Amino acid sequence: MTTASFNEPILSVRDLKVAFRVDKKLNEVVHGVSFDVYPGETVAIVGESGSGKSTTMHAVMNLLPGTGTITDGSITWQGRELVGIKRGEMESIRGREIGLVPQDPMSNLNPVWSVGFQVEEAIRANGLASGKTAVRKRAIEVREQAGLKDAEKRMKQYPHQFSGGMKQRALIGSGLSADPALLIADEPTSALDVTVQRVVLDHLAERTQELGTAVVFITHDLGLAAERAEKLIVMYQGNIVESGPSREILQRPQHPYTKRLVSAAPSLASRRIGSGADLPPAPTETFDLAAIAEEREAEGAAEAAEQRAPVVEVEHLTKVYKLRKGNFGHEDLIAVDDANFVIHRGETMALVGESGSGKSTIAKMVLQLEEPTSGTIRIDGKDTSKMGARELFDLRSELQPVFQDPYGSLDPLVNIGNTIAEPLNLHKVGDRASRRARVLELLDQVALPRELATRYPNELSGGQRQRVAVARGLALKPEILVLDEAVSALDVLVQAQ
Repeated sequence: MTTASFNEPILSVRDLKVAFRVDKKLNEVVHGVSFDVYPGETVAIVGESGSGKSTTMHAVMNLLPGTGTITDGSITWQGRELVGIKRGEMESIRGREIGLVPQDPMSNLNPVWSVGFQVEEAIRANGLASGKTAVRKRAIEVREQAGLKDAEKRMKQYPHQFSGGMKQRALIGSGLSADPALLIADEPTSALDVTVQRVVLDHLAERTQELGTAVVFITHDLGLAAERAEKLIVMYQGNIVESGPSREILQRPQHPYTKRLVSAAPSLASRRIGSGADLPPAPTETFDLAAIAEEREAEGAAEAAEQRAPVVEVEHLTKVYKLRKGNFGHEDLIAVDDANFVIHRGETMALVGESGSGKSTIAKMVLQLEEPTSGTIRIDGKDTSKMGARELFDLRSELQPVFQDPYGSLDPLVNIGNTIAEPLNLHKVGDRASRRARVLELLDQVALPRELATRYPNELSGGQRQRVAVARGLALKPEILVLDEAVSALDVLVQAQ
């Protein structure tokens, strides 16, 4: 790590413009942004999905996807100009000096390699350890620091055997493995439960203090930004509309977008940092969890549960995975142990628990994407284990998922319009014109511009991809909708919609 004066920025961005080539024309998405990051400083870049947060920091690391290019501006790293730098020089900076925790854990982990091997690969590439034993020891250490339980036991597991939160923690471990001078964390905790969030964020804070490591959080979570960052940068439609000390911005927001963002946040850290904040009226209703629970209970009392037909019945549901141990042996990992619940028509049930607790596994078994080890799942009174192929196909028109990892569930070779229309085509709903009209209606419902129908998943931000996944799940107007962290990557204004 190069020593730098704490009075001088280690990263300085000036008048940065980024554009993507669409139909032989350059479409500018970042419009001349400027900011500084100082040694040991924690900065949060906040904004809605598609506002240019990730694109700005990917430009810093020269990792712009597809046709993305820097059209103007300067990026200076510890006094060294990065715009136009040679590929080999940039590769020596990435990982060792500037670390990255990417947003999409599934698309950034190779599905055919064990997670342990991939963490070890990053350690070898950055020259942090040599020799099999030393590399393995370091890999276990960084994964434990990222809050991953049974790190040594899980070294031989593959990405599909990890929950979304566990995959995210593996990437956090890789990003921190070289003790970089700057860590860019792109939605680092969006897939984690609150208890694990604190472990991970406390660890990042310790690194910042001990090593003088600067951290740039890219997030839609204003609560995270307020609690953890000293400086806040608010982006909207490719521009920085407001920047400054976090407390000052949250207590006295100036730009209309910032005011809306602050007033709409359900668990806003501005409430945590003091009750004296002069906040504008919220555009949505305030969120009082106790009041909402009481209201739901009162509504349920009016129509007794026994009078409503059960739609989903789960009894003694168990899922056990076989994990490799040594060359020929294996051991059991109990992912779900004797789960029981009933969901009645018109009812909403929430499965809550930390990452790795079995929430997504239960959802996959209800969706018939995983086979239970034991137990029974009945939908509309029918045992799903006894259904034939035709019955299961018909069931899928009434039972639709929205997956946790939108990038992994969207075909990169199919445009957004055809992706949303896929369920309509498969189940032969309506004619071509009505399907197109339904696709446009769904894009409006999830607050996406209609022109995105011709774009592809790699051209969208993480939050935009998640909105596409929500639109596809709603396409058939299903009776049962299974949402796996469906709005974790969306800012609070879009979540409320």
